[in-house]
Amino acid sequence: MGTSPQTAALVFLVLVAPVALYVCWSDLKFMKIRNAAGRLLLLIFAVAGFLVLPAEVWAWRWLHYAVILGAGFVLHLVAGVGAGDVKFAAAAAPFVAVEQAPLIPLLFAAFLLGAFAMHRAARAIPAVRRQTPDWVSWTRKDFPMGLAIAGTIVAYLVFAAFPETYGAFFPSKI
Repeated sequence: MGTSPQTAALVFLVLVAPVALYVCWSDLKFMKIRNAAGRLLLLIFAVAGFLVLPAEVWAWRWLHYAVILGAGFVLHLVAGVGAGDVKFAAAAAPFVAVEQAPLIPLLFAAFLLGAFAMHRAARAIPAVRRQTPDWVSWTRKDFPMGLAIAGTIVAYLVFAAFPETYGAFFPSKI
């Protein structure tokens, strides 16, 4: 079928944002991203993507999932990247237009730095820790990467949905 790129991005944003919020909470509390979150993203893309993207674009975007899953698997083996992080990032990949893929590492780097700084600052505040005493991420040395991955996909979709606001540095095609 296919709609405008902005409409497609807005539909994706509305459907993906709650999943991303859940991933942030789950990764902070348990240091785990449940497989169900990734499966839900794939289901959202399968159904909504089929309705809002041209059929050929929708079909090719499944390759994004495979490429990121493969690269993530290598990173998991070589660099110890979490399996949940890899699967969630791969499930988010089909939402990104191939023309905009080079922007994703920059956006991810910004979110990674910001999320890391905010996480470390928040865990140093006693009032925050009292409100969330059972969050595993406060006591672990590693970092809940789901924060940065979720932030990246949501920010990407915001930028793509509102190119009139962000178009100066972000192309409007999704």
